[in-house]
Amino acid sequence: MQRIIRRVTNFAVQTENILLLFVQIPLKLRPTFTFLTLSYCLTILILLATTSPARAENLAIVDAESIRAQLTSNIASYQGDSEQKNLQRFYAQRDYQPVWVLSDHASDLLNTALALIEQADEEGLSSDDYRSAFLQAQHATASYDEVSLPLELDITRALLALARDWYRGRLDAALADPDWHIPQSKFDAVAFLHKAIASGELQQIFTDLLPSIPQYRLLKQSLREFRLLADITSQMHIPESALSIHPYSRHASIPLIRQRILEAHHVFEKPEYDIVADDNDLYDGQLETAIRTFQRQYGLNADGIIGKNTRQALNMTPDEHVRRLRISLERLRWLPKELGKRYILVNIAGFDLAAIENDERIFDMRIVVGRGYRSTPSFSSKISHLVLNPYWNVPRSIARKDLLPKQKNNPDYFVSQGIRVFSDYQYESEIDSYSIDWHSINSSSLPYVFRQDPGRRNALGTIKFMFPNPFSIYLHDTPSKYLFKRDVRTFSSGCIRLERPLQLAEFVLGGAFEQADLAEKIASGKTRTVNLAERVPVYLLYLTTWSDEQDEVHFSSDVYGRDERALAYAHW
Repeated sequence: MQRIIRRVTNFAVQTENILLLFVQIPLKLRPTFTFLTLSYCLTILILLATTSPARAENLAIVDAESIRAQLTSNIASYQGDSEQKNLQRFYAQRDYQPVWVLSDHASDLLNTALALIEQADEEGLSSDDYRSAFLQAQHATASYDEVSLPLELDITRALLALARDWYRGRLDAALADPDWHIPQSKFDAVAFLHKAIASGELQQIFTDLLPSIPQYRLLKQSLREFRLLADITSQMHIPESALSIHPYSRHASIPLIRQRILEAHHVFEKPEYDIVADDNDLYDGQLETAIRTFQRQYGLNADGIIGKNTRQALNMTPDEHVRRLRISLERLRWLPKELGKRYILVNIAGFDLAAIENDERIFDMRIVVGRGYRSTPSFSSKISHLVLNPYWNVPRSIARKDLLPKQKNNPDYFVSQGIRVFSDYQYESEIDSYSIDWHSINSSSLPYVFRQDPGRRNALGTIKFMFPNPFSIYLHDTPSKYLFKRDVRTFSSGCIRLERPLQLAEFVLGGAFEQADLAEKIASGKTRTVNLAERVPVYLLYLTTWSDEQDEVHFSSDVYGRDERALAYAHW
């Protein structure tokens, strides 16, 4: 109010000065200084008096010169500050013209920009990292003076960071998860933001940065539901017990388990989870059906028995689900934008392999992955060929740690398993295993190499899928089929064992599968190589939350602790 009074007072003084000036003009000059000219002057003064102080000062504060001065005053201090460098580069490329604060068009852009920044939470990120609440408060301020220039620059800074994070992930994958070896995509946020603004479709252009694979959308939906559940529930812990709970028995924890299943129904809306809520301690048939469904969803054997692993899954809080979903969404952002029309997705944490074609899951199968101390890393490659009836060239670490102790305990072990001993990796000079004093051999200086012949006892089964990688990892068959019935399938030395290898062979060979006649070639017992006409991409990921071919979201345990490590790094 005081500013308006001052402006009206100034208007009166300036009007008086103009009138005095008009009176003092000689009569012979007055025709050129008409009352029309006088009216123009008075109109300008009226506009200045009635224009809001905030708007007038805003026009003076946010312009190319003020932005240039702000960004170039301490340019030497930007060294090492990539965000500030990007901000300066963005405005320099548009001659320091403002984007968000001034014109009517920019006002619409401003609202869209603020909505995008607020949307970060929906993507599993935190809008606080982009100062969303602060920017909203600035925008809501009645007067823009003293905040309009910071608002202009802060919105641009936030959008540059948001674009980068949506496209390639917020975290540095190699630091957050050292076992992740899939390179993150390069991204020029400055060039992108120029393009997005020029398009007139800011919201859509930003949305297109996000992963397009269906499971990203499904995980986002679950994230929203678990956040809502966290706001309305206070979850009680189901007590641990040495005894498993079997169907049609009674147990004091059954009412709590019923409550947990009903909470799952709130999130997933599965009809099997829509059970009767009561305090009955009988584990009845309706609850058994729900538990079997729950076990399948959480990567457990659906036997209906509530044991240690099922209890642990039931005890996952909504907040724990949220954290798992957030890091899984982040890992999906780490992936390349183009995965291929046909590719293989190996989920190490979920013990699952999926064949994908045109963004649809053709089939899933169970897999076995590396033990904790020989964990399977995340990387990508392309399957180039198959080997039928393969030899197993035993890695030196397995030879020293696993096979040598077995041979020492049983001198017939190598012969019984079809394992031969050679002097070097040329596999030409074979040595009779019975001629060696194995007890005198030190595992740290093992002078021999081992190879297992093809056959029913071969650790690789009847087929292996080869793709170049620095870890000597491949996909293969296995004679140990019983392991696929386990809940936690960490039994290999790093390679991926397949539940149904011939089904995968049919997928990667495509139309050439029938011509390859794999069954006959395998039956021959001879080692053969089958080359792929077109290489098939394979991605080894670590996702403790994922979706299947029925668009159902699944959860699994963090078997390698990689989620906890990444979440700690992110402070999520």
